[in-house]
Amino acid sequence: MEAGEVDYWELDRVGRGMENWRRERPDIDCSGKAVVGRILHLHDIILRAVDRALAPHGLKYPTYAVLATIRAYGAPFRMSPSELLSTLLLSSGGLSNLLRRMEEDGLIRRLADERDGRGVIVELTEKGLAAADASMADHAAVERELCKSLPPELQRTVAQGLGMMIGAAQR
Repeated sequence: MEAGEVDYWELDRVGRGMENWRRERPDIDCSGKAVVGRILHLHDIILRAVDRALAPHGLKYPTYAVLATIRAYGAPFRMSPSELLSTLLLSSGGLSNLLRRMEEDGLIRRLADERDGRGVIVELTEKGLAAADASMADHAAVERELCKSLPPELQRTVAQGLGMMIGAAQR
């Protein structure tokens, strides 16, 4: 290995763990760990990097995800909780607690749904819209930074493969 090169194998705890599995339990096919284990490990790495990028904005990923989702939905920057749940990786109880905290922080307001008297609409406040607009570019930049080790054609292949895995797992 040349000076300055990164030995990715040294950083790949999943690969080392799979070697142990193969040695100690050769009767078990652990090949799924090659993808799933790395996705789980990468999940933690990504969340830490994203939270670092959002910290200057006073945000953590779950709050940012709600703000950015509503912002990207478009004017008038409102969504129902069920619409949010269909796009976010949160439970309904987790979303309710998060929305309560976000309302206390002045980032959103919850309004009665005019179409359904029992329903609620979540709307960005001016503070929430400003926080979304200020943080979205930093979030996108950290995602690009995390992906830059893969050439563009491999990024497309990985994205397609992950999309296929998600689709198959949700059937």
